[in-house]
Amino acid sequence: MAGQNLVEKIAQKHAVGLDAEHVVHSGDYLSIKPAHVMTHDNTGAVIPKFKGIGATKIADPRQVVNTLDHDIQNKSEENLAKYAKIEAFAKEMGVDFYPAGRGIGHQVMCEEGYAWPGTMVVASDSHSNMYGGLGCLGTPVVRTDAAAIWATGRTWWQVPPVAKVELKGKLRPGVTGKDVIITLCGFFNNDEVLNHAVEFGGDGIKTLSVDQRLTIANMTTEWGALAGVFPIDDITIDWLKRRAEAIVKRGPAKVPSDADGGEFHPRMNPKRIGELSANRPSADKDAVYAKEITLDLATVKPHVSGPNTVKVMTSVAEMAKKNVKIHKAYLVSCVNSRVEDIAEAAAVVKGKKIAEGVEFYVGAASNEVQAEAEKRGDWQALMEAGAIELPPGCGPCIGLGMGTLKDNEVGISATNRNFKGRMGSRSAEAYLASPAVVAASAIAGKIAGPNGFDQAPPQGEIRILQKKKTSSGPVGIIEGFPSSIEGELIFCHQDNLNTDGIYPGKYTYIDDFTAEQQAGVAMENYDPEFQKIAREGDILVGGFNFGSGSSREQAATALKHRGIKVVLAGSFSETYKRNALNNGFLVIEAPDLVRDLKEKFGDEKLTVRTGINASIDFKMSTLDAGGKTYSISPVGAAAQELIVIGGLENWVRDKLKG
Repeated sequence: MAGQNLVEKIAQKHAVGLDAEHVVHSGDYLSIKPAHVMTHDNTGAVIPKFKGIGATKIADPRQVVNTLDHDIQNKSEENLAKYAKIEAFAKEMGVDFYPAGRGIGHQVMCEEGYAWPGTMVVASDSHSNMYGGLGCLGTPVVRTDAAAIWATGRTWWQVPPVAKVELKGKLRPGVTGKDVIITLCGFFNNDEVLNHAVEFGGDGIKTLSVDQRLTIANMTTEWGALAGVFPIDDITIDWLKRRAEAIVKRGPAKVPSDADGGEFHPRMNPKRIGELSANRPSADKDAVYAKEITLDLATVKPHVSGPNTVKVMTSVAEMAKKNVKIHKAYLVSCVNSRVEDIAEAAAVVKGKKIAEGVEFYVGAASNEVQAEAEKRGDWQALMEAGAIELPPGCGPCIGLGMGTLKDNEVGISATNRNFKGRMGSRSAEAYLASPAVVAASAIAGKIAGPNGFDQAPPQGEIRILQKKKTSSGPVGIIEGFPSSIEGELIFCHQDNLNTDGIYPGKYTYIDDFTAEQQAGVAMENYDPEFQKIAREGDILVGGFNFGSGSSREQAATALKHRGIKVVLAGSFSETYKRNALNNGFLVIEAPDLVRDLKEKFGDEKLTVRTGINASIDFKMSTLDAGGKTYSISPVGAAAQELIVIGGLENWVRDKLKG
């Protein structure tokens, strides 16, 4: 049996109900109990889900964290009422609550010791990957999962394939962690880590601060990964010690803890740090990875992402030659508004003034970050240069509050996403860069940055590793779940088939749309002929990255109601996979089958009845089709239970009855 990587080890630690001899590996479906679950402004949307499944109390109040951070500039009666409702709910349930102004939820999770190294922490927000900068397995969940965790302490997770990213060498002066992740997104820009977890390693790790690691881990989301985890080393431990000391000094925020016999924080305290230091989780030497990527840090230089995509990067030197005039600059968001980031920007603007016609918005990741930046004089340097202060929280990064991009404006931002329209008008253009480059651009009035870097491309490579069989034997089948299923394959070749193709957006918000009506419009935007071709009992085979796009659950339920037994695909959008299983609908990755069908049937027809009868053996984790046997990931007890009971909400109701 192969060893475990760090992601698998942490998942094993938080798995519930495993057989004693079960060793967790990629592909396993697990029932998990994460250490914590964070919801922010979307707590307001999770509350009715929680109550709708019959829950009346939080299973473990110490597991749940509520923060307010997204729309904190909105002082409307409606938003203030929403915030008051969330705060009242948190107080009623006895869960930890952080009000507007404390900071961005992800930063709070790190500062307050929830994102603890070696544990698994989830949030109903895609940038929970950030916790990996501290060696914590942070990964997003959808709102139904959050409600399930509130009610039972548990949800499910399929362990993703894990890519190992070796960072070698040392960054040159003037190059930052943001430049590293921009380079990874722009250099390896063909979905190399899509729906993978990423483990960082290599001798270059020891040269990166925790602030830099948090930045890199945060934007593994934009790279396509479900998690980005750094090793737990002396740099991690030293950061925790300094943070614990800062908490003791902050005075009114001291939290007495009987376990420590003094005025220490219940999570960020010397005893817990000492225990972690003495027993640091790490990957086994014979751990299995899906692929290995290497990047020479010495060849990384300041780059800019965009416009409007992280998959295109251009060196700052090249951008300077293009004279790209900017209207707005931003040092905000969970990716790049920490102490080091603010210091880098302050060093650039000190003694200078923001260019005429440019608005430079600055917001700290938390009120404690801002206080430290003020103590160092960095905050004042930015304000004296003409920067516009925003409260600690989200804002223009997600198109909320003041400073959003107007029609045809150009912005450069130390944020994590530059999707068209995200920061304001769809006709605007958004670029991403490091805090230093953003600050230099604000001074210059155009995209600019440090000079003196060569034009040589970054040096990196990728190796796809042969998958080693890690299954320990036949899979146990729970009562009510079939040991096998059979059906004719119906093939829809399209890669990146989005949810609007599967279930048109115009039906999404028709609340009284019946199951039969959903079934009748399934795949309508993809292929109008699908309804005539498909038959009840078919097994649908899609392409790669099936179900990309929006998070609408009906893209899964429509196919279920249409009578499709199971969807096979080369790969799935992780959100689609979660929505499918949360609604009791099985989806399975079968990349080799998809490649064979693409070769056999091509792409002339959108939907093809293949005439191939397939049989899936769940006990042996095999798929027989067209005279060939394919291996599939085991469908474990956690997934089987969701299918038998009809989805996560029914599962929660059943647990509450018990």
